[in-house]
Amino acid sequence: MNIVNAEAFKENTALTERSEAELRFLEETYCSHGDTVHYAAEPKFFEECEGSYVYDAKGTPFLDLQMWYSAVNFGYRNERLNAAVHRQLDRLPQVASQYLHREKVELATMIAQDAERKFGRKGRVHFNVGGSQAVEDSLKLVRNYTGGKSLMFAFEGGYHGRTLGASAITSSYRYRRRFGHFGERAQFIEFPYHFRGPKGMSKEEYGEHCVRKFARLFESEYNGVWDPKVGSAEYAAFYIEPIQGTGGYVIPPMNFFTELKKVLDQHGILLVVDEIQMGVYRTGKLWSIEHFGVSPDVLVFGKAITNGLNPLSGVWAREEMINPTVFPPGSTHSTFASNPMGTAVALETMKMLEEEDFGAAIMAKGAYFLDGLKQLQKRHAIVGDVDGLGLALRCEICKEDGFTPDKATMDWLCDEGMKGDLQVGNKVYGLVLDVGGYHKNVITLAPNLLISHEEIDLALTLLDQLFTRAARR
Repeated sequence: MNIVNAEAFKENTALTERSEAELRFLEETYCSHGDTVHYAAEPKFFEECEGSYVYDAKGTPFLDLQMWYSAVNFGYRNERLNAAVHRQLDRLPQVASQYLHREKVELATMIAQDAERKFGRKGRVHFNVGGSQAVEDSLKLVRNYTGGKSLMFAFEGGYHGRTLGASAITSSYRYRRRFGHFGERAQFIEFPYHFRGPKGMSKEEYGEHCVRKFARLFESEYNGVWDPKVGSAEYAAFYIEPIQGTGGYVIPPMNFFTELKKVLDQHGILLVVDEIQMGVYRTGKLWSIEHFGVSPDVLVFGKAITNGLNPLSGVWAREEMINPTVFPPGSTHSTFASNPMGTAVALETMKMLEEEDFGAAIMAKGAYFLDGLKQLQKRHAIVGDVDGLGLALRCEICKEDGFTPDKATMDWLCDEGMKGDLQVGNKVYGLVLDVGGYHKNVITLAPNLLISHEEIDLALTLLDQLFTRAARR
């Protein structure tokens, strides 16, 4: 990368405000590329953010339709949540985890009492710092509760993180390939991805079909996972995302999880719900599983609980799985688990969500946005499928036949949006998109939950421009 001569850097080490070219040289020289920022050859530098926008050094506004993978659900620099951080910074920003602070207790209480109302089960909350770490904690809980069973079910297209344990229940082999053999890799079950499912079935019929295929595993001892003589399954739990995130915001039929849960309950298999990306009102409810009429045994959360301001994640689990007699102190530990900065802003997030009818507003905005996407689908042959629940929306990019996945065009759309040269009236914009899907050809749309109708209109206009450019290239 021949951007800046290395010798020039040695003579210029006192520089306090480095140019972007200098920063790129230093990044190329000293930064690991293993932390996933290098999806583009030259990732964009941003200088500021506010609301639904991030800004580059020129001040160009980039409308962000992925909001840090649905971590910043309530907008960049949200005044109320930022103020909570400042208050905590001035009062109790750090405290060792062998001591207590009021924000941890109050936050756990709010989450646990909400879960008890919704799921009809008493439970407790256990904190950590990131989504993958919370998944690891949930695996410990499950293994401990089931007497050491270490095999799990998970879905094709599911994503639960990139630590070793989380990779074992994530269906993509590419996350495991270079790190040795995963002897306890999950058994991956077909998810009802209707757009790419068998033709001739309704969405509901396809969901029932997938449940029947799964249930067949328990028909006899020769189907592989069940010993009918003692009534015991080899598998401990089924890890699910109610709506697949990295898998492309695939939304199952509404009857799917109720039917699946019947099979799990019949065979003593726990249901672990991963709400890390879809939780905290992305779908119009605090937890996306609430749309589907089933109660989890374990629920994992993170990301937007702090609006991306401070790392905090957690696990809610049924009382009999997590009480101190079965999961005693020290069962898992992180120095920064339940940190005061994270718990303070998460507590403020939960209080904010109780004060307004966020659900109704998000469902209305989501329906408006989805209708706009359907209009784009009619005008542009490359839009093969659109769907959504709340403000979790998908737009699948295909060849002109409307079905064959077109990853190359998807990648081009992302790069084109990052040029920052889309014009609406006398203003110039960029557009931040995220790529997902089984074939990496899906725009996964996770806009600011406080997005205005005017900003939704702007998003649709910018997408329209990108699709038009794609057809002309």
